[in-house]
Amino acid sequence: MTDPILIHSDGPVETVTLNRPERLNAMDEALIYALQDYFRGLHDRLDVRVVVLRAAGRAFCAGLDLGSWKNTGNEGAIHHTWRTQRAIATVMQLMRSCPQPIIALAQGAACGGGLSLLLSSDIRFCTPDFRMNAAYIKIGLGGCDMGSSYFLPRLVGSSLASEMILTGRFIHADRALASGFVSAVVESDQLDAAAAGIVDDMLLTAPMGLRLSKDALNRNIDAPGFEAALAIEDRQQVMLSQTADALEAQRAFLDKRRPDYRDR
Repeated sequence: MTDPILIHSDGPVETVTLNRPERLNAMDEALIYALQDYFRGLHDRLDVRVVVLRAAGRAFCAGLDLGSWKNTGNEGAIHHTWRTQRAIATVMQLMRSCPQPIIALAQGAACGGGLSLLLSSDIRFCTPDFRMNAAYIKIGLGGCDMGSSYFLPRLVGSSLASEMILTGRFIHADRALASGFVSAVVESDQLDAAAAGIVDDMLLTAPMGLRLSKDALNRNIDAPGFEAALAIEDRQQVMLSQTADALEAQRAFLDKRRPDYRDR
């Protein structure tokens, strides 16, 4: 059996590749639990500063592999479905809570849970053949699943989110770009370069500053108001200003050189 995900490390950057191209990277148990283990482990791996998420083959992820989640016979139908549901949802939660920014690179189709993997990432790039849909409603379920009702309205606005969730229709690369879902549409052979440019800029930031910036973005999207958002920002800035890396960043700026961060 092939590994459901491939992990390539390049110093502080790791690339995670969904590796079920023969099934359009549809989510079976092995893939989901491998993603769980990986993103859970990132919480304690501060040597990894940025994660790139991509997929092998012609599609990013076709969603749930419906035939692969077998009931062992020891579960009731509801219990089995609940285990499946929570296993996939946990991946999305771990992606949002891990301190590393996640850059997703998508080609072809991103359906259902594949869409949610992109929604749970921080920055997205796609190819011209990209298309996405909230496929859940197409299989007799509700259109709100795996974080779609939370992320989509915040990311693309309520009208497009409602269109996607209530119909399951595909949205293609041009609308994904126009709505702000992706940062850019690039040819498939330029996906790595698009990610590399963002990664390089992130690596110029102080490690703790990058981690806390993702944390503040996550928290302030749900802040009860402007004052609460400012309170989080103020506390982070005061704390970060006292780190050795902040002093190094200022010196490097004045010396016109690349900072040498020590995460201190």
